[in-house]
Amino acid sequence: MIGEKLVAGVLALTITAPTPVAAAQAPSCNPPRGILSIKESWAQRRFNLPEVWKLSRGEGVTVAVVDSGVDNTHPQLRAVSRPVDLTGTGKIDCLGHGTAVAGIIAAAEKPGALFAGVAPGVKLISIKQTNEERSDGAGRLAHGILQAVQLGADVINVSTKASDQPDLKAAVSYALAQDVVVVAAAGNVERPDSPSLPAYPATYPGVISVGSAKPDGGRAESSNTSSPVSVLAPGVDLTSTSPGGAFIEGLEGTSFAAAYVTGVAALVRARYPKLDRTAIQRRIQMTADGGSGTGTGEGMVNPLLALSTIIPSESEMVAIAPDEPGPLPADAIRRVPEEDVRGITIAIWVALLSLTAAILTLLGRLVVPMGRRRGWQPDRTEIGA
Repeated sequence: MIGEKLVAGVLALTITAPTPVAAAQAPSCNPPRGILSIKESWAQRRFNLPEVWKLSRGEGVTVAVVDSGVDNTHPQLRAVSRPVDLTGTGKIDCLGHGTAVAGIIAAAEKPGALFAGVAPGVKLISIKQTNEERSDGAGRLAHGILQAVQLGADVINVSTKASDQPDLKAAVSYALAQDVVVVAAAGNVERPDSPSLPAYPATYPGVISVGSAKPDGGRAESSNTSSPVSVLAPGVDLTSTSPGGAFIEGLEGTSFAAAYVTGVAALVRARYPKLDRTAIQRRIQMTADGGSGTGTGEGMVNPLLALSTIIPSESEMVAIAPDEPGPLPADAIRRVPEEDVRGITIAIWVALLSLTAAILTLLGRLVVPMGRRRGWQPDRTEIGA
């Protein structure tokens, strides 16, 4: 453990601080206009979150969203604490991307709303590292990951892709050495004929790389197959939060699929606090629905199984609750017969009649001989004066 921390410290020193965007170069901030009325998405129905929340809501876990910022004025995203801006352009989410990712991870329940995050009990840290659809460079992304670890993140979500760079690799190595779960998007393919390259940090060993899935559980055509994929998650026709207290529909991409798996990782970390990041990744992959074909990994993530499955190899680290006893067979306990009121009444009368007959018989044995001796004359006793 001491060796890991020492190595992590050395790796952290190799990461150069990013250069903030100059004020003159700061982009105009025009977040997308959201909507106020939404339908329930297929991902909400498939994950059956009310049942999942009976086991874990993510309480006690801190999740960092390294993205375009998060609108913490949204009524369902008040759990954001200590927002950090690495761009020098303010903490406002000008893209809406980070707000949508954060909503999938941790949006709180709201009466009447048909959307909530996977782990509404977590605490969120927003690390704003870009104002563009594409990452502004691996350097700022690397610094965002490093900052997230230093702020105490237990799980880090990276819903962007970059090229392989020493700074980025060092930052991910640092996070993993600190036992932080790192979840990253496997990347999108814009056109079927366009070349696809491995996405980073998703391709680094130890990172949970997430591909995009359709409602039938299969890989979405836009999901990158060049990156190694750990699991799939919903990534087509999704709903989430949007800046300005609104919502957005029709989201697509591995960015949002990664957010679903980040939420599941937070749930698992909260329910099994003794599991390290490797065991958490193994549990998520082992309990997935099964994949078929390139770029599917272990298949669609299954949060309910990830929380409830008993894995023998974890027996020393996880306190397993005993199985609830099954119902007893119907004939195991003899039923108490109902009270026979009529039978009891008859028995009482029979007993009374028998007792009366016995008394009469006894009296007959005493009285009859005496009557015979007196000739059945009354007994006359004179009282002297």
